Amino acid sequence: MSDTPDWFWEAVDTQPESGEVEVDDCDINYLKWSEASDQGLLFIHGHNANAHWWDFIAPFFKDDYQTVAMDMSGMGDSGHRDAYSNDTYAAEMIAVADALAMPAQTVLIAHSFGGMMAQRTIAKNPERFKGLILVDSGVRHPEDIEERDTPIERWTKPKIYPSQEVALSRFRLQPAQQCENQYLVNYIARHSAEYDGGEEGWVWKFDDELNSRMTMASELEDDFKAIDIPVALIYGANSESFKPRSAQYMKEMKPSLQLIELADAQHHLFLDQPMAFVEAVKDILAKW
Repeated sequence: MSDTPDWFWEAVDTQPESGEVEVDDCDINYLKWSEASDQGLLFIHGHNANAHWWDFIAPFFKDDYQTVAMDMSGMGDSGHRDAYSNDTYAAEMIAVADALAMPAQTVLIAHSFGGMMAQRTIAKNPERFKGLILVDSGVRHPEDIEERDTPIERWTKPKIYPSQEVALSRFRLQPAQQCENQYLVNYIARHSAEYDGGEEGWVWKFDDELNSRMTMASELEDDFKAIDIPVALIYGANSESFKPRSAQYMKEMKPSLQLIELADAQHHLFLDQPMAFVEAVKDILAKW
């Protein structure tokens, strides 16, 4: 791994403290890099991902902000549920923020699926946070939905691998994309699988039934329109998941929306361009 840059090692060597809070009989795991402050950042991962996706991003902010990432239920090291909804995830975000006494001057930074859940969180709790940074996420243009959407996949049985090495070799980003920074993909893969003693094999750290158990208690467009705090959208210039047409669609709905197109980046833009992403977030926070 001689091609791995020094900044990465410095970031991941900054070990976060882990903890959990119970929300509706389910343990929600979180990571924190710094203690209570007058400003906060709460990082929210995407679908079937986990808090460790932020391990090499969050440390860049820990000296100036109370910096926290969390595992939404059904993913990472949080518990699983019989049913999931955007209202459930909203309650989890509020619970983590409250348990850690994160200030009202806290900004949510949320990727992909997490961004949609974060919109609901702020729509229901308009006074709790200072701002929202959506990361390749939000309300897609109707034509983009028609072009891309497919029926939700339901896995009939969990994938079980005989060894960690085999599991990691099968790790793929979803939605699928190539990433030149393979060291980041490898790092995420190592934090995405765990040994299941009952199955005597390695499994992914997410609930295989999450998709079929998930419901939406509101429309994304309604939640987005209801947000009355600063919102920014960072999207990948080459993203197949969130295209410029959708970004402009959101801008029409909310003219105050700050748009940042990240060059040479796809859906997983902070893997493609991690340092450019950090700088983009810093610029947004400085303006707020």
